Amino acid sequence: MDSTTQLTIRRTGITTPVRTSGSPAPPGSPEITHSGAHVYDPDRSTGSLHLRAARVLEGNWTGTSTVPSHGLYPHQWSWDSAFIAIGLRHLSPLRAQTELETLLGAQWGDGRIPHIVFNPSVPLDAYFPSPDFWRSSTAGRAAGAPRTVQTSGIVQPPVHALAAWLVHQADPGLSRSRSFLSRMYPRLAAWHRYLLHRRDLGGGGLASVVHPWEQGMDNSPCWDAPLSRVTPAAPRSFRRADLDHGSAEDRPTDLDYGRYVRLATDYRDGGYADGAGEFAVEDPAFNALLIASEHALAAIAQELGAAGTARHARAERLTAALVERLWDPAEGMFFCRDVYGGDAGGGDARGGGESGALGSERRSSESSAHSSGRRSAESSAHPSERRSRQSGDLVSEQRSRTGALIPERSVAGLLPLILPALPRDIAATLVRTAGGPHFGLGGVARLAPSYDLTGHAFDPHRYWRGPAWFNTNWLLERGLRLHGEHGRAEELRAALLETADSSGFAEYVDPYTGEACGALGFSWTAALTLDLLHEPARADQTHGTAPHTSHTSHASGTPHTPHTPHTPHSSFETGAKGGDRG
Repeated sequence: MDSTTQLTIRRTGITTPVRTSGSPAPPGSPEITHSGAHVYDPDRSTGSLHLRAARVLEGNWTGTSTVPSHGLYPHQWSWDSAFIAIGLRHLSPLRAQTELETLLGAQWGDGRIPHIVFNPSVPLDAYFPSPDFWRSSTAGRAAGAPRTVQTSGIVQPPVHALAAWLVHQADPGLSRSRSFLSRMYPRLAAWHRYLLHRRDLGGGGLASVVHPWEQGMDNSPCWDAPLSRVTPAAPRSFRRADLDHGSAEDRPTDLDYGRYVRLATDYRDGGYADGAGEFAVEDPAFNALLIASEHALAAIAQELGAAGTARHARAERLTAALVERLWDPAEGMFFCRDVYGGDAGGGDARGGGESGALGSERRSSESSAHSSGRRSAESSAHPSERRSRQSGDLVSEQRSRTGALIPERSVAGLLPLILPALPRDIAATLVRTAGGPHFGLGGVARLAPSYDLTGHAFDPHRYWRGPAWFNTNWLLERGLRLHGEHGRAEELRAALLETADSSGFAEYVDPYTGEACGALGFSWTAALTLDLLHEPARADQTHGTAPHTSHTSHASGTPHTPHTPHTPHSSFETGAKGGDRG
């Protein structure tokens, strides 16, 4: 019996039966049982897809973590591991816990969770930037980088508390016996403190990313304007290993990579100190995941015997800040904010003229123009001159400006739909935008694209400039269900499963045709397929710990009257959607 079969077989005579959905097992189906290492059988209708997804994860398992893809991504990636753990919990809760424990074991002293944890057995030339580029143990010493493991110095979206809570719910007995949550909680709390305090570069309460790789959507058109201020590194100064494993037409350009390398080099050479770089963007998806993770941390705190109310309250304050700073009622979605921007790239790339918050940002440009000029002058200086400035002065200057919204429609602008305290009218508007001409969900597009279908930079095959990704669509499916859009959620779930099957668990796909792009046998695609198979969204009840009320402005831009949202608790907080309702 191979290890994949061992992960998927039914073990008998152990613990309490657990269903794959919130309803009784259908007639004639086997009893579902649940333990620390093995969970439950696929049924007859989904067994083939389930088994093949399990084989992908088994093939990408290293013994302590899961690589996204052995060829293209041979190390451990931060948000990949969070999504992978969410799927692994259905095969082996113990392995899912180990996935997160390995990642958080590489956490820095300042609280950051690095976006890559390097496997020392992988040759340096197998991936760029490699450990000898990041030099974490030396360049990151002041920030508390670990000495015994090599990592990158930047971060990725904070999905980890969500994953930890869902993994706990998969087998609470195992989790408690291993003190899983009590060991994870202080690390996750430190991670959130880092983001909320060290990364509030705009002064409005939201976390900023300081490199496009941190947001996860590496070459999104949202970064084009802020990246245009960055002088690219010379092409001869680095070698791209990614092109050994994929088509250049599907990957970021050499110019993009030159700017990525320049930003990372300057950040490293500045000791990974925050606030001194040329790039800072408040992203709606990154912050929505942080907010959802705050709700998850509240649930974890309650499991450990604390109240959790302060974290719920913080999450609702952050939701209000997200709406205040990134919501455009005229455009019907959230946009990124370029903290150092003035004109947001010189005009509205959508061709529709100035409207809503985007037009307002451009019209109120006196302070932004000043900041843009300062940034331009600073970018022309030598890196060592920029690094010699006092970090405190830089942070003070940055917090005095509002920046500008970036006029590009990204799927990131739809992902706040995962938030339980989002005002009802904003949630309804996001649903309409998702199904409209820019994203085509439920219409011309099989899955929601990463970028505006009508946008000037749309490319159905080039990484995050148009292709559909499984993790963002999985988040949308959860958000649709959370806000009562069960029919649309079920359609999206079915499309995700069909596309995962037909594409060979591709890294990403053409949003129109589902044609596979990037790596095949991609781990988070397989993992989230398992989650969709095991949580088929039959039941509508939610469970939670504290009611949420809305504090934010709604789509009209006027003060919003607090109300009790129609769905009072996050599906992430409770594991709502099916079998993990708790």
